Amino acid sequence: MEKLDELFRDKVEYYYENPMARLLHGDTFELLTKFQPESVDMIFADPPYFLSNDGISCKGGKMVSVNKGNWDKLGSAVTSFEDKHDFNRKWLRLCKTILKTNGSIWVSGTLHNIYSIGMALEQEGFKIINNITWQKTNPPPNLACRCFTHSTETILWAQKADKKSRHYFNYKLMKELNGGKQMKDVWTGSLTKPSEKAAGKHPTQKPEYLLEKIVQASTQAGEIVLDPFCGSGTTGVVANRYGRYFAGIDNEAEYLSISKKRLEWEFNGKA
Repeated sequence: MEKLDELFRDKVEYYYENPMARLLHGDTFELLTKFQPESVDMIFADPPYFLSNDGISCKGGKMVSVNKGNWDKLGSAVTSFEDKHDFNRKWLRLCKTILKTNGSIWVSGTLHNIYSIGMALEQEGFKIINNITWQKTNPPPNLACRCFTHSTETILWAQKADKKSRHYFNYKLMKELNGGKQMKDVWTGSLTKPSEKAAGKHPTQKPEYLLEKIVQASTQAGEIVLDPFCGSGTTGVVANRYGRYFAGIDNEAEYLSISKKRLEWEFNGKA
């Protein structure tokens, strides 16, 4: 437990804790400043896409609102591309401060924000290692029928743009998981299984198999993984499953309650 407590400059209040995980409730920008410099080994982030514009989408064969929640809306302070880009630069800047020299960061996004993320990474002193394309086998259909069906998301993997930086990559394991062949940068699979949403639903929840590859590829047992927009806690569940410590931040108590339940199930064994 001491290893995770030593992450922070000052005493912070935990929403939830167990020997392998900490959840913090509050503003990501504020809480990231509480971390010690160069204290985490890997960061996975699935930041807001700013898609909640009162439009419609398709889910389970039904028309549904695209609105994800207040956390995904532009709000009074974010009204333009410049505002959204400043938002991305700000949280990435804070993440760089707390990422170890040999650590790495993964950021998931769609066409709505990934180009800003890519530029922001370079502007804030990161070097992109890979551009992973996640190809979904069961994407929702395109209701407008005026463009191709959106069936992919992008995950950028980056390290600090520092000559001293040497990111970790478990090449051998990734090759083994890929049947003895080098793993490519296109990962194909289904959307999140219903069984992974047993503790509650999150509108942008990532499937566990994606995080299993990410965590195992870029960290070693006993290292610390951070998710600054942890949502329903998939990153933490997978990190703990493979013997990594985890710290997660979210400003929505509703989603942290899901994270808490999933982490409890992972740590104690689901009844």
